[in-house]
Amino acid sequence: MSRMWVAVAVGLMVTAAGVAVADNLASSKQVDFFAPGKHQFYVWCGSGHDYTAVERGRSAEDAQMRLYNEVKAKGSPACWPVWQGKVTG
Repeated sequence: MSRMWVAVAVGLMVTAAGVAVADNLASSKQVDFFAPGKHQFYVWCGSGHDYTAVERGRSAEDAQMRLYNEVKAKGSPACWPVWQGKVTG
């Protein structure tokens, strides 16, 4: 019976550690989204000619709109940039 309680306690500790790591990663992504700098996007196009791109901005949202306007100006209004993360450098 005591082995079962040890197994349960170890299982709970592993679960708690996993939740803490996931929470930290989510928090880091949220900070990156609102941070200025280079942001990477997957540009999804209805035509099927998807690609990745990097754009600078005051935040991911600002960079996304800059990239969208560039894509639209090049004649591809059916494409939409989807944020992938902040790029260092």
